[in-house]
Amino acid sequence: MATYGTKSGFEIRADLLSQAQGLLEQNAQRELDAAYFAINQTGDEASLISLPVIEITPEEIIETARQFNSFINEK
Repeated sequence: MATYGTKSGFEIRADLLSQAQGLLEQNAQRELDAAYFAINQTGDEASLISLPVIEITPEEIIETARQFNSFINEK
């Protein structure tokens, strides 16, 4: 995690939002990878039609960033 000693509040929030978005995107990619792996294991290419559509909303990003921020602010 970046050091926040010399950053403004805006920069800290931007970093937290970026980290939150990255985490959610990585989690979504893991879900897709698991689905592809399952399809490869079964050989059922018809299952490609039912791959999960994973939407990451701004609200999810903000909530995750808030969780990161509350962790940072713990004493």
